Amino acid sequence: MARSVGTHLFNAFRGGLIGTAEVVPGVSGGTVALVVGIYDDLIISAGHLVSGLRAAVTDLPRGRGSGRAKAEFALVRWPVVLAALAGMAVAVLTAARLLSPLVKEHPEPSYAVFFGLVLASLWVPYSGSGERWRTGHYLLALAVAVVVFVLTGLPPAQVDPNPLIVLAAAAVAICALVLPGVSGSFILLTLGLYTATMDAVNARDLGYLGTFALGALLGLAFFVKLLQWLLERHHHLTLVVMTGLLLGSLRALWPWQDEQRTLLAPGDNAPMIFGLMALGFAVVVAALLLERRTKRRRTEESGRFAGTLSG
Repeated sequence: MARSVGTHLFNAFRGGLIGTAEVVPGVSGGTVALVVGIYDDLIISAGHLVSGLRAAVTDLPRGRGSGRAKAEFALVRWPVVLAALAGMAVAVLTAARLLSPLVKEHPEPSYAVFFGLVLASLWVPYSGSGERWRTGHYLLALAVAVVVFVLTGLPPAQVDPNPLIVLAAAAVAICALVLPGVSGSFILLTLGLYTATMDAVNARDLGYLGTFALGALLGLAFFVKLLQWLLERHHHLTLVVMTGLLLGSLRALWPWQDEQRTLLAPGDNAPMIFGLMALGFAVVVAALLLERRTKRRRTEESGRFAGTLSG
């Protein structure tokens, strides 16, 4: 029982890290999900959830029963998903009030840490499939990185947050939530809706937030099924593309850039900034080493348990 509670708390903590990342422009929640080892579970579960809801909507009115919907819902890893979503919700509400102002007031040190985190995180999708990379894979990852590099260099805009624009922006931004290397907050910033969205979260503007949530659901329904299919059928190639996404997204996290996102040379604070980059890098390396050690320990325990049973 204690182990089960601990597992739920750990999943909530991982969800909290994802939610915190999504509040910060340039930091991808999908990247954090990859680093903490929960990405595949969330995407595949979300895909089954979408399929279950679709089956319930289409089958029940026609009197076909709910067999397909139940089968899809049974494939969702509910303990992981619900705990992670709870952690994300708490983190978004907290980070919107605390972390977002910190990034605005101290952008260079903040982005330095994020840059180091994402740079070290490249190892996660690169090594995640367990298959060998060939020349074509490197070229594909590089091409994706170039596209993301260009897109993240687009200057921010400012638009009127009417409901239709909020709906469409949420649908696009939520796709970034589940796509490593692309930040949903960064997309909102590019569209000119980041401030309006953060203000709505802090003010508990239910009208704005309801419209945003509807757009997010629509975006997920269309996009998450594609990601689920890619992860299940073309896992290695999908991780190659994700590696390119992460590499290209480093442009958005370069600490020295102006309001129009023009990259600048390092300033007088370069030693401190590069030190913070190294700190962020070291945090991810430590987390990856800890995860590897934990996996090795679990494998050894499973082996000893199997040996006991066979004996």
